[in-house]
Amino acid sequence: MSDWLSNIIPFVIVITLFVVIRRAATQPLWAEAIRRIKRNRLALMALCVICIFGATAFCDSISWRKDKNAPSLSLIDRAFERPAEPTYSAPFATMTFGEPTPRPLLGKHWFGTDGTGQDVFYQTLKGCRTATIIGGFTLLIATPLALLFGMMAGYFGKRVDDAIQYSYTILDSIPNILLLVALLMVMGRGLPQLCIALGITSWVGLCRLTRGETLKHREREYVRAAKALGISNIRILFRHILPNLLPLVVISTTLSFSGLVLAEAILSYLQLGVAQGTGSWGNMIDGARLELAREPVIWWNLSAASLALFILVLSFNIFGDALRDAIDPRLSS
Repeated sequence: MSDWLSNIIPFVIVITLFVVIRRAATQPLWAEAIRRIKRNRLALMALCVICIFGATAFCDSISWRKDKNAPSLSLIDRAFERPAEPTYSAPFATMTFGEPTPRPLLGKHWFGTDGTGQDVFYQTLKGCRTATIIGGFTLLIATPLALLFGMMAGYFGKRVDDAIQYSYTILDSIPNILLLVALLMVMGRGLPQLCIALGITSWVGLCRLTRGETLKHREREYVRAAKALGISNIRILFRHILPNLLPLVVISTTLSFSGLVLAEAILSYLQLGVAQGTGSWGNMIDGARLELAREPVIWWNLSAASLALFILVLSFNIFGDALRDAIDPRLSS
């Protein structure tokens, strides 16, 4: 994936979310769900945290060159454009760490610096963009596949249903981590390859849910009335059944986002994530393994990446649960 394409993905995600929210606000079910979420302070706090991470990824995707020979730097890069420190330094320290003769630092570092003198807080912010691309781009790949195959299996049934069920049953019978490793070994290591591999392996769960819901909807009166009026099957699927599946899709994708971000961290720890040099929490955790065996222990690099990962995943889980409670009419009381 070229730099311009990886930079444009956060913009696409933001625009898609904006359009979806604007259109959803005009629907009675979604308008009521939005009102319920506004009354949930914990959900609003989680949404604010998600927006902060998203804004950081957005700023890290706005980049330009000062001249033809200069590297392309984002807003985050320019905000932390300063000379590197000689070596490690602890959070809020004024001197280097772990040297026989400590030296004064060139600047202030809230989360300290790593062995190459890079600011850990800066690296943590750079990981926001990678997490956004991993979660957003993977869902853009997996969600259409799950919806298409799930609706076809549930609506047409018979041989179509058997073929689709047979396909995703075989795919789901392979251990997920082994399939990811095999795909990445074939495609190579990198951000686009990781998104494609995760997209191929993460559509099965939503496909099953979509198939089950479509099976229920195809027997309802509005679908029978549409068939009696001579409306085509494609129009029934995408104009009548699909809108009724959107609450399920939104909840599922919201909760899946955090799982995809965690998967990137695990694969990077196994040397199968994004390429080295790419800002990533998984790369930070992988690079901090040997630092824990040092004396004295270098703990802040691992702690910063783990804390950012924990906060983002927790926020998505809290907001996803609140969104499910707000949308599900059975929980309206």
